[in-house]
Amino acid sequence: MDSPEDGQAPPDSSAPPSSSSSSSGGGEDGSSSDSPPPPPPPDPPTPAAPTSISKQSVPEIYPQVLALPIARRPLFPGFYKAVVVRNPAVVAAIKDMMKRGQPYLGAFLLKDENADSDVITDINSVHPVGVFAQITSVFAANSGLGAKEGEEEGLTAVLYPHRRIRITELIQPGGLASTAQVESIEAPLAAEHVDQVPTPPATPEPGAHEPLPQTTEASAAIMQTAFLQSYDISIVRVENLVTQPYNKDDQYIRAFMSEIVSVFKDIAQLNPLFRDQITNFSINQVASNVFDEPDKLADFAAAVSTGDVQELQDVLESLVVEDRLRKALLVLKKELINAQLQSKLSRDVDSKIAKRQREYYLMEQLKGIKKELGMESDGKDKMIEKFKERAASLKMPEAVKKVFDEELNKLQHLEPAASEANVTRNYLDWLTQIPWGQHSTENYSITHAQKVLDEDHYGLKDVKDRILEFLAVGKLRGTVEGKIICLVGPPGVGKTSIGKSIARALDRQFFRFSVGGLTDVAEIKGHRRTYVGALPGKIIQALKRVGTENPLVLIDEVDKIGRGHNGDPSSALLEMLDPEQNTAFLDHYMDVPVDLSRVLFVCTANMLDTIPAPLLDRMEVLEVSGYVSEEKARIAQQYLSPQAKEASGLKNADVELDPAAIDILIKYYCRESGVRNLKKHIDKIYRKAALKLVEDLGEDVFPEPTGATSSTDSGSDTQKSVEKQDPPPDKSAIAETVTPDAEHERKVTTVERKPMTVPDTVHVRITPENLKDYVGPPVYYKDRLYSKPPPPGVSTGLGYLGNGSGAVMPIEATLMPGKGGLHLTGKLGEVIRESAQIALSWVKSHSYGLGISATADEQILDHKDIHVHMPEGSIGKEGPSAGTALLTAFVSLFTKIKVNPDIAMTGEISLVGQVLPVGGLKEKILAAHRAGIKTIIAPEANRPDIEENVPESVKTGIRFVYVEDVREVLQEVFRGEPSAEKWKDTLKY
Repeated sequence: MDSPEDGQAPPDSSAPPSSSSSSSGGGEDGSSSDSPPPPPPPDPPTPAAPTSISKQSVPEIYPQVLALPIARRPLFPGFYKAVVVRNPAVVAAIKDMMKRGQPYLGAFLLKDENADSDVITDINSVHPVGVFAQITSVFAANSGLGAKEGEEEGLTAVLYPHRRIRITELIQPGGLASTAQVESIEAPLAAEHVDQVPTPPATPEPGAHEPLPQTTEASAAIMQTAFLQSYDISIVRVENLVTQPYNKDDQYIRAFMSEIVSVFKDIAQLNPLFRDQITNFSINQVASNVFDEPDKLADFAAAVSTGDVQELQDVLESLVVEDRLRKALLVLKKELINAQLQSKLSRDVDSKIAKRQREYYLMEQLKGIKKELGMESDGKDKMIEKFKERAASLKMPEAVKKVFDEELNKLQHLEPAASEANVTRNYLDWLTQIPWGQHSTENYSITHAQKVLDEDHYGLKDVKDRILEFLAVGKLRGTVEGKIICLVGPPGVGKTSIGKSIARALDRQFFRFSVGGLTDVAEIKGHRRTYVGALPGKIIQALKRVGTENPLVLIDEVDKIGRGHNGDPSSALLEMLDPEQNTAFLDHYMDVPVDLSRVLFVCTANMLDTIPAPLLDRMEVLEVSGYVSEEKARIAQQYLSPQAKEASGLKNADVELDPAAIDILIKYYCRESGVRNLKKHIDKIYRKAALKLVEDLGEDVFPEPTGATSSTDSGSDTQKSVEKQDPPPDKSAIAETVTPDAEHERKVTTVERKPMTVPDTVHVRITPENLKDYVGPPVYYKDRLYSKPPPPGVSTGLGYLGNGSGAVMPIEATLMPGKGGLHLTGKLGEVIRESAQIALSWVKSHSYGLGISATADEQILDHKDIHVHMPEGSIGKEGPSAGTALLTAFVSLFTKIKVNPDIAMTGEISLVGQVLPVGGLKEKILAAHRAGIKTIIAPEANRPDIEENVPESVKTGIRFVYVEDVREVLQEVFRGEPSAEKWKDTLKY
């Protein structure tokens, strides 16, 4: 019988096979490499009588043998093992042994599982107990097509162990430079495919000679192996190990044998390969039954199992039959546990597959039975009826109706399981969910709209007027076409929220989607239906969601739309937002024209610079500028404070935010043009007030509700226990199934928790004095860098920051030794740098008229450099607004005349001295008002903007001077100075 991997028995029980199939000698799975024992190997035919077969006798006394170390697992008597020998000395010795008729050696297991050698250099490197084995056949290991040229010659030897032996002495260690390797043969060994070394000649029958004394026989054996001394191999002195006598009828032995046989049967039922192995072994047992011999049964159990190497070695070294059976049974039990686990895993997988298949077959049979009995129509018929009912309730255009009929006819002729049926069904689902001809009734009442807009927002007069105009036109015409409004302004001014208010004022459905960072055209125009998971674009999804043809669609962050490898979404928006084209908008998925002319589009953006010009041309731009302090205070008192108070659970409590505290909050904490940051601070104030209130009153006033105090109407059936889902501290120590107990249960309920009432005795006031306890120290400390008159070379400009707020920005200029260069610092942008260069060039060209140089040709910066700095260097500054302030700083620097710090200016300058208009005047004037500026010099072209859009409350106390040329700026700034009077004559236009 072969090993588990062989599946092939020896060809003939009367003669040893010329080659025997062998398995891995301890591969990764640790499978057995030993074949079950046939009867003792007979002699090969003698030359004199080639047709006769005679038994070869195995010598009982063989004191000195060649020691061959075996890797990975031990050999057991009666089980074949094929090994590959690479050491040239060992190969030569084995060939010589075969020729001399002495094919015997000792096989010993290496202690180191990773070691692999053909010689023993240290007696402690191998286990002392091994087997006395006969070489039944050998052949070249490198013969065949797989042999590599120049590779060291190897030899494959098939060993048949006969008995146990023990090393008593290492007579001759092997060579230290050996590179031999012991390998197992996985393929069946076939003698007819290899060139064998001649098998040993037959030895005489034991009865042919008189028996020799034991000492004489030992001496003869030593003489027979004397030729091995000439090889660089390992030779050891051994002694035979004999199994201790035992009684086969002993109850313990018989019990062990019965249990081993029982485990064999259990494994055979679980492992078909193991069952075949036992069957082959039983067929080959001609002389005796191994199941009746305890010692052989134990060896067989260990040989065919996949046990630990040390456990198998312990079985080999055991000479007491009872102990050997016990150890073999332990190895077999582990084999049974492994087989049971494999069987369980296999059954689990099979059961899952079988369950799904069974459910599928039953469902198909059920469908067929119901269809035959007329109890239920086909699902496809129901689906078609549903689509027809939907289409009947819609006013589809003729072109859409034609497409619908074609797709419905296609679906009727498709099998439900076909992939095309799923695509068609999804398309018809979308086609019948678009609200063709369905629209909401609009409210054109001007009074109602005015009320709604004022309820939700304070200020924003331009936006409100535009919506009222829209309603007035609709009221007169009876209908309105879709408009595209673009609200542009800094963050936090209410652009998105006003879109909801407009929809509420018009009684329209509202849908919002953001295009910020959008890079895929398919989000706007949809996917082709050929793609898996295709969907229509956002506007079609919006129509399906709201269910009307005339919703208000808010497209947020239109200035931040991206562009990727999937196209340009901003270009795709052109068709959707163009009133001349969106009457027949074509989505890639729908592939039918959809009328979007009744949709009111409202877009929001922070700036217009990044919006493509063709897209901007299709929009009606409404600028939503920042709020002034008075507006922010009204918004905080009317909207933000009540909302934050209710959200913090203090709706009915006497907790008030003083108006003076709001003013401090706006002035020193929240200077942004929007109110989002102001809202955050007010929310923080009320949250902090709620925390202090609960901490001061304690749990006596605000007790935590318990199960006993819950409302009676909730009932006990509203509560239940569920197992905790907290992860255990050590998952490896937790069993797969845990029974929930009181410690691992958590109560859940559907009862809503009621808010608590704050006692009437509580009175909290947030005033400017205690505001710091709620929001921390002020963010802004002062508005003006110079409270006293600054030195010459310093002027005051007005700038517009990126967060939508204005700022008073001083400009400092100084002279220093150099070569006439201009140095600019303060994180200045390219436009400001160019403005500084223009201002310096104008001063240089007019240095004689300004009285800076004595002659018109004199160089004023021969050996000096100018350094210009704008404080708060961490804040980036950009734009042309600082032109007049830069020029004033240069003139002040060169003429040594100080500039009044109460004068601020803004305006772009040209190279010839013209003052050009700038933007952000409302925010700049607000910053100047906050800083206490008395006079503002602004471009003449900005006069209408200032007079119309800047509130009178902000302009109060400020004198505005409008100029068209820088000469007017200098006359105003340096009024009363002697130089200014001269400039009237020297600086002429």
